[in-house]
Amino acid sequence: MQGLHTHFRTRAGVVKAVDGISFDIAPGASLGIVGESGSGKTVTSLSIMRLVEPPGFVAAGRILFQGRDIIGMSEREIRGIRGSEICLVFQDPMSALNPVYTVGTQVAEALLAHQDLSRAAARERVIELFRLVGIPAPERRVDEYPHRLSGGMRQRVTIAMALANEPRLLILDEPTTALDVTIQAQILDLVRGLRQRVNTAVLLITHDIGVVTELCEQVIVMYGGRIMERGNVAQVTADPKHPYTMGLLASMPTRAIRGQRLAAIGGVVPNALRMPPGCPFQPRCPQAMDVCGTDPGLRDPGDGRRVACWLY
Repeated sequence: MQGLHTHFRTRAGVVKAVDGISFDIAPGASLGIVGESGSGKTVTSLSIMRLVEPPGFVAAGRILFQGRDIIGMSEREIRGIRGSEICLVFQDPMSALNPVYTVGTQVAEALLAHQDLSRAAARERVIELFRLVGIPAPERRVDEYPHRLSGGMRQRVTIAMALANEPRLLILDEPTTALDVTIQAQILDLVRGLRQRVNTAVLLITHDIGVVTELCEQVIVMYGGRIMERGNVAQVTADPKHPYTMGLLASMPTRAIRGQRLAAIGGVVPNALRMPPGCPFQPRCPQAMDVCGTDPGLRDPGDGRRVACWLY
């Protein structure tokens, strides 16, 4: 991805939901994008899938997939790779599944849309996929309707659907937010194992940096549609450089602060129509300086990562 700008036209003006971000992800690698609600994470994933609908539009940039620019593809071309080579797992599995069709039928349709299979062969493949993602009694579950399954099971179904055609890139948008911690751990273990088995690149979108540490090797911290910090997970979580990253990590509950009040980042996310000049985090930053009114760009603080901060 190179210099992606995704904007939304409103009556009050243009919202720059994604404001010039660039990153890449290699086959079999895992990258997490973390940030508060409204930071541009989900819009980034929808841009990759070409699912941004009016009044949203990609204003500039390129999204290269296997050497081809997704932005410039025709609708027919993007339909050929969406759901087969690039797949997206949404946060709410119930909204991603049609309540009037069995889960097996819906996963089978994903197979039939991109592969030359008979319906009987597709059904057998669905059962195999259900077994792969840890759904018990897959021969019976394949004929269940979504409302008959638990939240964790529905999420496993959506992951099975996403993996049906063995995509080269799997995008997970808050895949565990609505699940309890036990099911969340199971889903993360499942994705980790499938990534190793199928060599699929994984892009994880989340507000929880703790989930990123469980699943990803690289992490991008976003705020106000821009990248604040980018580096490997161990590096960023052990020694955060950007004040926003520091605030996110300080707000995480740990055993060490059990019984104490959690730290919180002061202030609120600025109005997307009236973003401050320079660094978007400037109004909330405890280390803000006069120079923060101009864009610092992404800089190397000396250890190979990139930080958008004048401190470095």
